[in-house]
Amino acid sequence: MSKLRVIHTSDWHLGASLHNQKRYDEFQSFLVWLINTIQEQQVEVLLISGDIFDTTTPSNRSQELYYQFLHKVVKSCCRHVVIIGGNHDSPSFLNAPRELLKAFSIQVIGQATENLEDEILVLKNKSGEPELIVLAVPYLRDRDLRLSQAGESDQDKESKMLAGLKEHYAKITSEAANLRKEYNEELPLITMGHLFTQGGQTLEGDGVRDLYVGTLAHVSQDIFGTTPDYVALGHLHIPQTVQGQNNIRYSGSPLPMSFGEANQVKSLCLLEFEGHTPEVSLIPIPKFQSLESIKGDWSHIYKVLSSLVAAKSTAWVEIIYEGQEEIANLRERVAEIVENSELQVLRIKDTRLLKSILSQSPAEEKLADLDVKDIFQRLLTLNNVPEDQQTELMQTYLEAVQELQEKDIRAE
Repeated sequence: MSKLRVIHTSDWHLGASLHNQKRYDEFQSFLVWLINTIQEQQVEVLLISGDIFDTTTPSNRSQELYYQFLHKVVKSCCRHVVIIGGNHDSPSFLNAPRELLKAFSIQVIGQATENLEDEILVLKNKSGEPELIVLAVPYLRDRDLRLSQAGESDQDKESKMLAGLKEHYAKITSEAANLRKEYNEELPLITMGHLFTQGGQTLEGDGVRDLYVGTLAHVSQDIFGTTPDYVALGHLHIPQTVQGQNNIRYSGSPLPMSFGEANQVKSLCLLEFEGHTPEVSLIPIPKFQSLESIKGDWSHIYKVLSSLVAAKSTAWVEIIYEGQEEIANLRERVAEIVENSELQVLRIKDTRLLKSILSQSPAEEKLADLDVKDIFQRLLTLNNVPEDQQTELMQTYLEAVQELQEKDIRAE
């Protein structure tokens, strides 16, 4: 059997922004780089394990990037593309062009299928002979896993969801194992999935959502069984193995989804099969936009910002002030330093001010418990804004928040 090269990627989140800064140029740069990598590595199969888009209503620009990429990949050396839906994706949107895309050897499974066998894909080589079996299991929603019943406790619901996940993977794996026996025992078999495994690593602010209520649905690696030669997972944004198993992996997101991931090395998983045992290696993804998170007192912030300006950096910057001195004009100071530079400060967080706000709240209250209106109102009060100005400022603020929330779903 000749060598077969496969790339595993996931969690593109096309259309995502970072603190309201659009990232379309980064997404486009990544997709161009990915096409070039496919060509350089002579990859025959591309697996995308969910969360292609950031929202269920992707903008026109996000759709354009997606379809332009598929158009280019069809013209490349890559013979097969398999795409599964993630929890951020709209199943109906992904599935809408699936019959058309199938004609170009692009298989899309946006949601759980009525017939389980439709999630078992047998990919064939140029001679028409099977070369790879892919179990394309999309993100399984609550309704795919259980029938709700009146009077159920949360624990009952979670237990049923976990049982439903195990049953789905067990059935599809069993059918695929029998299929492999019919073809060739040496035929590679890959399982795709979009879920949260036990022990999976996340970072604060990385955008990874809980898939189900509670944590019982964080599944064990045992759910995949021993039949798959590789498990290509999506959902978690940090590239990682599952419980140290080199053949069960999250590829991670190609772009850092938060400043917390700024120094993280993003990568693709490259699989090389000769027989059914893959050789797994990681291909580092270039940083298409520099991110800098500066934390500390004013002296430290001033020093780092000034050095970035002197170096003519084009980074996007997050500033977290952790000093003890009260600085009422923090934003003005920062703006003065970065003026006429290429730096863009996307976020300024004054932890001292937030602590002051929370100190006026009940002891058990946390920032996460407050909505945006509560926080702004307390800021107005804390900064002694006259009451006759507060109403107009609050209205303007709420209008701005609403516009930001709606911005991403409008046509770009």
